[in-house]
Amino acid sequence: MKQCTHADALPLPEPVPLTETCPECLRDGTDPVQLRLCLSCGHVGCCDSSLGRHATGHHRETGHPVMRTHEPGENWRWCFVDHVLV
Repeated sequence: MKQCTHADALPLPEPVPLTETCPECLRDGTDPVQLRLCLSCGHVGCCDSSLGRHATGHHRETGHPVMRTHEPGENWRWCFVDHVLV
Protein backbone atom coordinates (compact mmCIF):
# COMPACT_ATOMS: atom_id res chain seq x y z
CA MET A 1 0.00 0.00 0.00
CA LYS A 2 1.34 3.42 -0.99
CA GLN A 3 2.02 5.83 1.87
CA CYS A 4 2.44 9.58 2.15
CA THR A 5 6.04 10.68 2.41
CA HIS A 6 5.14 14.27 3.43
CA ALA A 7 2.94 14.04 6.54
CA ASP A 8 5.87 13.85 8.97
CA ALA A 9 7.18 17.22 7.75
CA LEU A 10 3.93 19.12 8.36
CA PRO A 11 4.03 21.99 10.86
CA LEU A 12 2.57 21.44 14.33
CA PRO A 13 0.24 22.81 15.34
CA GLU A 14 -1.64 22.98 12.05
CA PRO A 15 -1.73 26.43 10.47
CA VAL A 16 -4.70 28.65 11.22
CA PRO A 17 -7.05 29.02 8.23
CA LEU A 18 -6.29 32.30 6.47
CA THR A 19 -9.93 32.80 5.46
CA GLU A 20 -13.39 31.43 6.25
CA THR A 21 -14.00 30.32 2.65
CA CYS A 22 -12.25 30.04 -0.71
CA PRO A 23 -11.02 33.55 -1.61
CA GLU A 24 -10.68 32.62 -5.28
CA CYS A 25 -14.35 31.58 -5.40
CA LEU A 26 -15.29 34.89 -3.76
CA ARG A 27 -13.21 36.75 -6.33
CA ASP A 28 -14.73 34.78 -9.23
CA GLY A 29 -18.30 34.90 -7.93
CA THR A 30 -18.61 31.11 -7.74
CA ASP A 31 -19.72 28.86 -4.89
CA PRO A 32 -17.36 26.29 -3.36
CA VAL A 33 -18.79 22.79 -3.01
CA GLN A 34 -16.54 21.85 -0.07
CA LEU A 35 -13.48 23.48 1.45
CA ARG A 36 -9.94 22.22 1.94
CA LEU A 37 -7.20 23.59 4.22
CA CYS A 38 -3.56 23.59 3.12
CA LEU A 39 -1.54 22.12 5.99
CA SER A 40 1.59 23.99 4.96
CA CYS A 41 0.27 27.57 5.00
CA GLY A 42 -3.42 27.71 5.96
CA HIS A 43 -4.80 28.60 2.52
CA VAL A 44 -8.47 27.65 2.19
CA GLY A 45 -9.53 26.43 -1.25
CA CYS A 46 -12.47 24.68 -2.83
CA CYS A 47 -12.50 20.97 -3.69
CA ASP A 48 -12.24 19.36 -7.12
CA SER A 49 -16.04 19.10 -7.32
CA SER A 50 -16.14 22.91 -7.33
CA LEU A 51 -15.91 24.87 -10.56
CA GLY A 52 -12.53 26.43 -9.73
CA ARG A 53 -10.75 23.47 -8.10
CA HIS A 54 -8.78 26.06 -6.15
CA ALA A 55 -7.27 23.71 -3.54
CA THR A 56 -5.65 21.68 -6.33
CA GLY A 57 -4.62 24.92 -8.04
CA HIS A 58 -2.97 26.07 -4.82
CA HIS A 59 -1.00 22.82 -4.68
CA ARG A 60 0.12 23.22 -8.30
CA GLU A 61 1.23 26.81 -7.70
CA THR A 62 3.02 26.25 -4.40
CA GLY A 63 3.96 22.58 -4.25
CA HIS A 64 2.40 22.33 -0.78
CA PRO A 65 1.77 18.60 -0.53
CA VAL A 66 -0.97 17.88 2.04
CA MET A 67 -4.40 19.34 2.67
CA ARG A 68 -7.22 18.35 4.96
CA THR A 69 -10.93 18.76 4.72
CA HIS A 70 -12.18 22.03 6.18
CA GLU A 71 -15.73 20.74 6.61
CA PRO A 72 -17.39 20.32 10.02
CA GLY A 73 -17.38 16.74 11.30
CA GLU A 74 -14.71 15.55 8.82
CA ASN A 75 -11.02 14.99 9.56
CA TRP A 76 -9.37 13.24 6.60
CA ARG A 77 -6.21 14.46 4.85
CA TRP A 78 -5.02 14.07 1.25
CA CYS A 79 -1.48 14.11 -0.15
CA PHE A 80 -1.48 15.63 -3.64
CA VAL A 81 2.03 14.34 -4.36
CA ASP A 82 1.58 10.70 -3.33
CA HIS A 83 -2.15 10.58 -4.24
CA VAL A 84 -3.15 8.91 -0.97
CA LEU A 85 -5.26 9.57 2.09
CA VAL A 86 -3.01 10.41 5.04
